[in-house]
Amino acid sequence: MSTETTIPVPVAGGVLDVRVGGRSGPALVFAHYWGGSADTWSGVIGHLPPDQATVCFDQRGWGASRALPGPYHLARLADDLVHVTEACVPGPFVLVGHSMGGKASQLVAARRPAGLVGLVLIAPAPPQPPAAVTEEYRKQLALAYDSRESVVHALDHVLTATPLPEAVRATAVRDSLASAAEEARREWPLRGIAQNITGAVRGIDVPVTVLAGENDVVELPSVLREHLLPHIPHATLTTVPSAGHLLPVEAPGAVATALCAFLARLQR
Repeated sequence: MSTETTIPVPVAGGVLDVRVGGRSGPALVFAHYWGGSADTWSGVIGHLPPDQATVCFDQRGWGASRALPGPYHLARLADDLVHVTEACVPGPFVLVGHSMGGKASQLVAARRPAGLVGLVLIAPAPPQPPAAVTEEYRKQLALAYDSRESVVHALDHVLTATPLPEAVRATAVRDSLASAAEEARREWPLRGIAQNITGAVRGIDVPVTVLAGENDVVELPSVLREHLLPHIPHATLTTVPSAGHLLPVEAPGAVATALCAFLARLQR
């Protein structure tokens, strides 16, 4: 993996420290899941060609960005992502969004920013919330990261379908506890996950590929077929065998392989 540099990117209320590596484009701009961090992508980046251009950061309210003020809603996360691409990517780029980061990436792609050439959605929250996302479900989900015990339970029994290496698991636990503001922990489960963005995503006009975990119980492949593909009809969906919701840490090699294949198709 190439040496990373850190670029401070001004955003509303402060600065995001963005990690940038490689020089060969299009650049891959990563947006992590609710409770993740830039480190969520370390395994994936480690499987990419050494000079592949990459951009990753801790989203507002999490990790190194936990001191940034709210609001923490999807539109603000999308604004932050746009600022990151404008400051850190001089040429073409592909957005790579996981779960919550996938929904924010859909909003950014719908804005058709200059330089965007593709969108990769990894176990994304779909633009149309499924019926299972009830108020009661959202209230229970909002408690998932309230303690180390609740994080471990969510990680081992909901978010993953395959055992994680101990160091990777420890990082995931750390990340899920690394939000200083209760508002940041609550915004996604109480409101963002239930936001209907189907009207916006009709504006996405770049190639789109979707990766789903075969055993994902958060964003089931069937849910993505029913609640995402009809609204982004040119998207293609691939299922990763045996994996659960945390594809970037459960199957980083498979994710990297899919990213390289997507980049190769763009360059034909």
